[in-house]
Amino acid sequence: MPSPKRRQNNRSVALLDAAAQLFAEQGYRATTIRDVTSAVGMGPGSSYYHFKTKADLLLAVYHEGVSRVVESVERRLDAAPDDPWKRLEAAVIGHVEAVLAPSAYARVIVRVLPDDVPEIADALRGAREQYEALWRRLVDDLGIDVDAGLFRLLLLGAANSTQVWFRPGLQSPEQIGAALVTFLREPLEKS
Repeated sequence: MPSPKRRQNNRSVALLDAAAQLFAEQGYRATTIRDVTSAVGMGPGSSYYHFKTKADLLLAVYHEGVSRVVESVERRLDAAPDDPWKRLEAAVIGHVEAVLAPSAYARVIVRVLPDDVPEIADALRGAREQYEALWRRLVDDLGIDVDAGLFRLLLLGAANSTQVWFRPGLQSPEQIGAALVTFLREPLEKS
């Protein structure tokens, strides 16, 4: 028989997985605690043992989502050459892979924006900060004479949109990442 601690952790993971799936599909506001607990076969009040509020549940999903995306990007960066453009390409590929993963966590951080949940907006922004800093460094390393913030947001916005239009078998994350970076790099090198 599993220990109570192990069972508690299993239920927390199940709640997080269900919340991630529902927040990604329906959005934060449209998802109720009852929806989440029902998805894992728990009574609605049971979730409060693990998470005090729906906002706390979202924040936990966000932290997990950011962690998964960072891991995907860093895995690609570890194998990338020292060339800044190749490192950027590797990071985009890792990001696209995370956004397209069967898990819903990355889709939540794309769909649910901090301003959508004002009561925890600062905490959600804080959860994203490590990832934002990684991208700021990658873009700064390019040494290009453009608005680095807009460049970064344009690239991440394009990568995030793959979850809308991607069809397996047509293009791989590697092909998409290479194309996105090429689309931005070539005009900069010509000017």
